[in-house]
Amino acid sequence: MTTAITAPTIVRTADGVPLKAKLQRVERVRRLRAFALVAPLLLFIVVTFVVPITTMLYRSVDNPELAANLPRTAVALKGWHGQGLPDEAVFAALAADLAEAHANKTAALIGKRLNYEIPGTRSKIIATARKIAEVEQGPYKDVLVKIDPTWAARETWAVLARTVRPVTSFYLLSAIDMRLDADNQLTRIPSSDGGIFLGVFWRTLVISVTVTSATLVLAFPLAYLLASLPTRMSNLLMILVLLPFWTALLVRTTAWVVLLQTEGVVNDALLWLGVVDKPLQLIFSRFGTIVAMTHIQLPFTLLPIYSVMKTISPSHVRAARSLGAGPFYAFWRVYFPQTVPGIAAGCLLTFILALGYYITPALVGGPTDQMISYFAAYYISEELNWGMASALGVVLLTATILLFLLYSRLVGIDKVKLG
Repeated sequence: MTTAITAPTIVRTADGVPLKAKLQRVERVRRLRAFALVAPLLLFIVVTFVVPITTMLYRSVDNPELAANLPRTAVALKGWHGQGLPDEAVFAALAADLAEAHANKTAALIGKRLNYEIPGTRSKIIATARKIAEVEQGPYKDVLVKIDPTWAARETWAVLARTVRPVTSFYLLSAIDMRLDADNQLTRIPSSDGGIFLGVFWRTLVISVTVTSATLVLAFPLAYLLASLPTRMSNLLMILVLLPFWTALLVRTTAWVVLLQTEGVVNDALLWLGVVDKPLQLIFSRFGTIVAMTHIQLPFTLLPIYSVMKTISPSHVRAARSLGAGPFYAFWRVYFPQTVPGIAAGCLLTFILALGYYITPALVGGPTDQMISYFAAYYISEELNWGMASALGVVLLTATILLFLLYSRLVGIDKVKLG
């Protein structure tokens, strides 16, 4: 006995199109419409975040100056193993490249790049290029050594062999006070030779943690007060909290310069009250930096805490009190744990923003209070050294990510709530 297999009936719409195909088409249109709605935001994120970060990562290892201007030397040095001085062919290649650089007026660019690693090299490169352009024949090893004894040092050639490559680790290593010696071994850069960046990073971390802690101490009771008051009163006080957002950051920072200066309002008030006998050094100090940053960052810590406190029902604490808990115990064991998501969000937001501060420490702080952003701006505006500025940014970004991961592991990023 055989059983006939009946083909499944295909359900169609009124226009004869299979229902399944019609549903797939509608779903595809819906997804395209949803993508079109978020496309402007996606494009904005790519242009303002992804592209700058990618460019910064690229610039921190990009090394085009010598690779483009010393092409013969770059090829010749591939056969040099770093022991002793290179052979005559390498010297001849360098002589030809420097002579061409002198003709193209790019010798200063070569000298500037080498000067980052060997201070004082820029003038020697320019002089060598000028003199070697007048030499018609070799041996170029003797000629170059006679022009400047620098070319008889193995360390010079070791640096040159690294810097003619299109990719370099020099900027990233310098950002953490490290460098490669003539044997390509990592060594520390002493502070006398410019090894200051680890101290600057530590200073940036300490100031950011201090500001975050200060804003938390001030924001938590204020947020509790705002959440406990009637809506009309809390809205009025919230306007006062948000008032600093109505003025520019530069204006707020300048206001603190006026308040904290030697003959400013704060010192005059302290002298009038008899608290001090002479004006205090409040401006251009660590104290002034922290006070000004705390004032600016306070709303960023307060708002997430307040938004979470508004969702906590007062009946929770009343229930704990009715079961015999004291006021402090009920607050600490019942109310406070529910505010942790807001505390986590506010502190994380303030800490990350504080890491990148530039204007406030530059105007209110002293020479020993400048944070890492100041040095990045210095290398961009004064030295025109985008590689070093990008490397400082990469190290700060890496440190921020590591701290964020540590924070997520200890606190739990899933507990963070902004509202």
